[in-house]
Parts: sequence; C-alpha cells; structure tokens
Amino acid sequence: MEGLRKLCLVGFIVAMMLSHRPAWAETYNLMPQPAKLEPGSGRLVIDGRFRVALEGFREPRLEAAAARLVHRLSLQTGIPFPNGLENTPGAPLVLHCDHAGEEIQSVREEESYQLDVTAQDASLTATTPVGVLRGMETFLQLVRLDAQGFSVPAVHIADHPRFPWRGLMIDVCRHWMPMGVLQRNIDAMAAVKLNVLHLHISDDQGFRIESKKFPKLQELGSDGHYYTQAQITELVAYARDRGIRVVPEMDMPGHSTSWFVGYPELASGRGPFQIERKWGIFNPTLNPMREETYTFLDGLIGEIAGLFPDEYFHVGGDEVNGVQWDANSQISAFKQAQSIKDNAGLQTYFNRRLLAIVQRHGKKMIGWDEIFHPGLPKDIVVQSWRGPESLVQTAQLGYMSILSHGYYLDLALAPANYYQVDPLAGATNLTPDQASHILGGEACMWSELVTPENIDSRIWPSAAAIAERFWSPQEVKDVDSMYRRLEVVSRELDWVGATHISNYTRMLARLAGMQSPETLKTLADVVEPIKDYDREDARDYTSLTPYNRLVDAARPESESARIFAVRVDHLPTDQDGIRKQLIIWRDSREILLPILQQSALLQENIPLAEDLSAVAKTGLEPLDYLDSGHPAPPAWAEEQRVLLDLAAKPHAELLLMIVAPVRKLVEAAQRGSW
Repeated sequence: MEGLRKLCLVGFIVAMMLSHRPAWAETYNLMPQPAKLEPGSGRLVIDGRFRVALEGFREPRLEAAAARLVHRLSLQTGIPFPNGLENTPGAPLVLHCDHAGEEIQSVREEESYQLDVTAQDASLTATTPVGVLRGMETFLQLVRLDAQGFSVPAVHIADHPRFPWRGLMIDVCRHWMPMGVLQRNIDAMAAVKLNVLHLHISDDQGFRIESKKFPKLQELGSDGHYYTQAQITELVAYARDRGIRVVPEMDMPGHSTSWFVGYPELASGRGPFQIERKWGIFNPTLNPMREETYTFLDGLIGEIAGLFPDEYFHVGGDEVNGVQWDANSQISAFKQAQSIKDNAGLQTYFNRRLLAIVQRHGKKMIGWDEIFHPGLPKDIVVQSWRGPESLVQTAQLGYMSILSHGYYLDLALAPANYYQVDPLAGATNLTPDQASHILGGEACMWSELVTPENIDSRIWPSAAAIAERFWSPQEVKDVDSMYRRLEVVSRELDWVGATHISNYTRMLARLAGMQSPETLKTLADVVEPIKDYDREDARDYTSLTPYNRLVDAARPESESARIFAVRVDHLPTDQDGIRKQLIIWRDSREILLPILQQSALLQENIPLAEDLSAVAKTGLEPLDYLDSGHPAPPAWAEEQRVLLDLAAKPHAELLLMIVAPVRKLVEAAQRGSW
C-alpha cells in the first residue's frame, strides 16, 4: 500500500497548491473538469470520414472500447461511421496505450492520460488501458454542434484523478435491481470517470446472490430475485471493460434477517424468520459465539469472494442493535468468560474472527465505520457513513478510509448539496501524509424508496457532480459552473443509457392517463420529494408498495424552480421573463385540475396545483409594487407571508419549490426596492 499512499500524498499536495478556477472552465462542457487544459486554435471536424485507430499496446478491452466510442459518437451525432475503426495510418483519432495495466484492476491502477486535439487530428495517449478509457470519455464530452457542424475544439489536456477510490454503492436488496439496471449505471459511471461499483448484495430484505454451497440463502431469502454466479461473472467482466472495479458487500452480523429464513441456526435468537418487507434496524443478528457461525462464513465467503476478483471484500458491520445478544443468556455468559465488556467489544471479537476468514480467502476487509478498531491491520479500508470525524480519526491512526457521509443519494438532495462535500474538508489538522490515507469516497444509493424505474433519477445527474468532486482538483468548486456543465452532461448520460430523463416522461404519462403529460409537467417540474428520511415517516412503505405516484416521478431538484430562483436573485435584469413565468404558473390551475381530478394517482396533488397558482399570483403583485416605486403595505406583506408559509408545507410528500424565491419578491416589495 506504500505506493498508493505516495500517489494520494502527491494528489493532496497538488490540490493544496492550486487556488483558482481557470477561465477555460466556462468554455468546455467537461465533467469532471480535467487537471490541466490549454485551449488550442481551430476545430477537428467530425463527419462521415471520422475514424479511430489503435497504436502501441493492444488488448480486446481496448478494441471493444474503441468500437464503443465510434458507436457513441454515431448516436450523439446521428452520423454513420462505416469505417470508424481501422488500423490504417492517418486516422483523425489515434489511441495510444504504452503497456498493459494490472491484470486485476486495483485502487493503485494508473488512470492518467493526455489528449491533444488540433484542426487536423487528435491523439490520446495513456500508460494503461484504463487511462485510455478515461480519456475517451473526455473526447466524447468535447464533441459539440455549431453552425458549421459537429467538431471537437483544439485543446491540450493532461489529466489525472485527485482520488483513486471514486465509487457508487447500489443497494439491490431493499428493492431488487435487475442486471440491466446495473449495466446501464456502469456505463454512466464510466462516462464521468467513477471507478468502483460497490454492490450491496445482502440485507434484511433479501439475499441477492446465488450460493451453491448454501442454496437456501437465495432460495428462501430472495423472493426468487438474485444474481446467478454466471451473471456475476458477466457483470464483473462488463465493469472491467469500462475500467470499473466491483466490490461486493455482504452485511454482517446485523442486517442479516434474510440469511436466517433458510438457516435459522445462524441467528442469535429464535425464529421463525421471514424476509423483511419494511425498512429500519431489525433485531436478528448472527451468533458470534458459535464456532458453526464461522465455519459457515468461511464456506460462504470463500465461495462468493471467488466470484469477485477485486482485492477488497466488504463485510458491512453497521447498525447492530444488540437486542438478540442481550436477550441470549449463553451469549451473555460467553462475553463474561471472554472478558468482553459490552456489545461493541463483542462485535470487535466477531470482526477479528471475520477478518481472519476474509484474509484466508485472499481478500482485504472493508466495512462501515462501526468495524473500526485500532487492532485491525493497516490494509483495511473504513467507509465513513456517520460523519467525517471517523474519517479523520482513522487517517490519523494510519488507516485507509473513504467518505460516504454527505453523499447519500437516497436523501433526494440537490446536486449542489453533494458537490460542496469534500473528503478532505475535515483534514485541516492532518499532515499531508495522514491526509493521503483518505482514498476518496462513494456515493450511496439505498433502495428503500426506489425501483428499477426511478433509481436512475435519484443517482443522476447528482452522481456526476460527486464524480467531479472525486476526480478534479480541489479548487474546482464553483456551483454555477457546475450547474452549467451538469445540464449538458445530464443529456449526454441519456445517450449512454441512463434513464433519469426518459423514465421521467414515461412515469408522468402513466400518471396522466389519457391526458397530456406535458400539461402535468407544469406541476411536476416545480416540486421535489421531501428530504432526508421524512418520506419513511409519512406513510407505511414496504417493498411491496407501488411506487407510482407523483412523488416517485419528481426529481430530487426542480431545475425550473432553481433557474427561477436565480432569475429572482438577478432582478430587475429579467423582470419581464419573471413576470411571464409567474403568469404561466398562475394560470396553470385551470388546465391542471381536470387532469388531477381524473387520475386516482394524482388526486392527492390537487392542493399543490392550488398552491402553485396562488403562490404565482402572490409573486406577480410585488412586481407591480416595485414598478410603482412605492413600498408594499405591511398588512399586505404579512398576508402574503401567511400564504407562503402554508404553501411551503409538504403535500403528498412533495414540496413546492417556487415558494422561497417568491418570498424574496414579497420582501423586496415591502422594502420598495430590490
């Protein structure tokens, strides 16, 4: 791990030396922004004569990647490239790889590349195939359409990642996610240079992988929804072709109810057990005192670890409530005999036994921050979900760590919220050597409230903003620039296969029934789901609940409301545009109500349509006061505040997002000036 630490240390020092955002950042729609870019002169034309050639080291992965580049380019431009991939000299784009990368991609894999584009040709050079893969995505993002046609601007890019661990965790347990969901998200991950798919494959709601040694795990604990071993092999190969590692997680000793449906003898308490349909922390827990538990884990981990070539095996370890342990007199006696003071000590005992098993099968252990204990070997990785404090503490003690706190996509926050979280934000008291132990981070997509239909809308485009935080230099943090580029990249992710845009339209069409979904968009585009875990408290959700309401289709951030808020902040620059938008919202009630009334799925949203119209009307009145040059009466302002306070409350688990900017208009009217 010494080489990895040096790599992180160099990245940390470089990040600390940089202090400003380059001017070119507003010219190119690149996400993540590269470490270095020098604009050139001219443009490389993309037309039917475009070809790609490979030079230097070659392997099937590179040949497949070059073919995908040509295919993607054809999709994005609509131009056929019949001779797009060939080996003849003089191709407009030459991909050069120095030598083979690691046989099994690891956290130490070299990912840097250099891209040079002139008006005549382009060359992409990298040390390893993974570096070539990263550079290809940058080339595709540079393609633009203008009055002269498609082209790539002349540039020189020398790029490398800030952090070596840039992940996305997908929970396939609470709601089952078929292979197609994982594959399309792998493609989207590759497009923004994420490099780790953390697959959460066992939890209380399901055991999602085939075990041939212990078949009752999936036969009784999955409702028939699990990946066969052949599918896992296919998925790992699919990810490797795109430069992405796959790290499996089997959560233990807690979050393991689904295990006990088929093997109740593993539990610390008595059954019967059944697959959980609800969400939360449950009592069933592996019995840490029985030798049979470790014999079982040895066989299971040996089998499953063999399917995943990655050097790390994630053991979970979070949210053990200890209820079954406290209620079991034999476990209490065991703790006393072993001089174990409490349940935290008992879990440490379990983790040490588990570590030996993981190591015996050639893996290094990674787990949530509850697993950490100073006696563990320094090659483990601690995944911090409870806060950056644990990240800093482990780094101070010389342990590797990654950050997930602040990157929980299931909280349905705006991309800006995630973008402003930095793995090194709490590292001010760390030495550069200690900071180098922070490997990066992972965005987490827990699946309590998502299905295969809408999971992409929670992951993207927010995960692209997180990907930039993990890849780009530390000073790249301008939110306005991020949103400008994110809008473009979000559309490009649709070409890759992500469904965050296309399924939004499909879900609205189902909600509208025989009516026009475009009309429904007027309301859907200005609402957001309630935040954090408030939805779980709003109604009795289970894994069998239909997730087909407007709150399930609505995006985590209303782009329309965000843009409107920006326009209000720049008043009076665009006062006419603000007025026109408010008139559309004010008059929307008459066309929305018939649609909402005729759909059983939409009737609960009638108060939102009423509020949208009323709030928009409230927003128009301040403009008249501002035009008159006279401040609004205090009584009027107080009346509007009451209305806005009521409209700010959630309805049907949705928030009306134009309330805050309209409130600013009311406050300006009371002052008599902006």
